[in-house]
Amino acid sequence: MYERMIDKSVQPEINDIERYIGLNGCRYLQFLEDALMKRYNIQREIRFPFGNTYGWGYKYSHKTKHLCYLFFEKDAITITLQIGDREVPLLNQMLPTFSSKTQSLWEHRYLCGENGGWVHVRILSEDDLDDAIKLIEIRKKPRIIQNE
Repeated sequence: MYERMIDKSVQPEINDIERYIGLNGCRYLQFLEDALMKRYNIQREIRFPFGNTYGWGYKYSHKTKHLCYLFFEKDAITITLQIGDREVPLLNQMLPTFSSKTQSLWEHRYLCGENGGWVHVRILSEDDLDDAIKLIEIRKKPRIIQNE
């Protein structure tokens, strides 16, 4: 696990988050949010899920459908999402289009259900971010994809 904002007693302000995740983290966060807004009716909440080790992050939802969590890390962000059993066939079809890093993350996922699981994609490049967005689209088909 990477260094995260794990003081549950202090909800971070936007300035704290931006300083913590750094310039690249801010750039990737903005790109992700722009992409999600084009594809979904997005709602964002600041949360401290999963006990004391994951820390503060944003929960993104489309209406009532949970899409992913984004965790704040020192000079980075990580996107965490679940691919359910019903979504696995589509993911398996698309898997060859993902980077070897993301393919490995899926292979070593935290299992949930018969074939599904949780994936944690640490965003350190545009390729990582593109793969994370494709995973979100597998989780929930986008309403419309606009040219970027």
